[in-house]
Amino acid sequence: MTVEKVEFSSDGYRLVGDLHLPEPGTERGAVVLTGPFSGVKEQVTGYYAKRFAQRGYLALAFDHRNWGDSEGEPRQHEDASAKVSDLRNAVSFLAARPEVDPEKIAVCGVCLGGIYSVQLAAFDPRVKAVALVAAAYNNPGLIRDRFGAENFAALMGQFAQIAQRQSDTGEIEYWPAVNPEGMPAGNPGPEPFEYYGTERGAGSGWENRCTALSVLQELTLDVDAFLPLVTAPLLIVHGSGDQAIPVADAEAAFAAAPEPKELLLLDTSNHIELYDDDSYVLPAIDRTVSFFDRNM
Repeated sequence: MTVEKVEFSSDGYRLVGDLHLPEPGTERGAVVLTGPFSGVKEQVTGYYAKRFAQRGYLALAFDHRNWGDSEGEPRQHEDASAKVSDLRNAVSFLAARPEVDPEKIAVCGVCLGGIYSVQLAAFDPRVKAVALVAAAYNNPGLIRDRFGAENFAALMGQFAQIAQRQSDTGEIEYWPAVNPEGMPAGNPGPEPFEYYGTERGAGSGWENRCTALSVLQELTLDVDAFLPLVTAPLLIVHGSGDQAIPVADAEAAFAAAPEPKELLLLDTSNHIELYDDDSYVLPAIDRTVSFFDRNM
């Protein structure tokens, strides 16, 4: 297995990725990966890409615009619609590779990347299979209810004030990407910090900051409108002990998705075990590869 540094264009932005290549003669298909909020290619997506390549899948882990080694301003800004466009252009990049069969391209989304994978697959028939691993299943109503209506309204008011200040001053406001003490942060609490805030998940291209309005993007994402439109075979892998994204969210998404679909629940105790703990990552990869093999 080798790793090739690659670049491709997305809406005029230069995106940088690591293309994990399987041993010649073992190729089974191709997969593009997209991962958690604030993540870069050296973290979760790269970890998964390596293991996909070991099983014969050419796997692309890349930095979305505004993040890591890729172009885009403001830096560390979550742009939801742009991430879907980046994925679409990543599929185009893979389809043009001579060693890739365009009829065997899949998408794998981990955590927040699951939403972007669904939004892409709903309207891009080049995606022949989709895997969602420890994915988020946000919709604004669900997020409002979990924050509480008053707290959610107050937070939206805070974002409106930030937008106004940025308009008045031209200065972008930043929050921590992770904060073990809680808000303000893109991912508040001790568990995200246990991965991103330690050597466990520290990547050379990762910074512990995000634009404050990235969090508005994160909290107002919607997967429910897109799931019923996904015609590609869909695999959902989730941890039964996931506290950040309850297993009930994954089960509800599975119920809403059309056939063909499969669900795998793993006996995790938290969310981030499916980021880098091979006790759970390897069964997830094995099931995903089997699913891709049978459906592409």
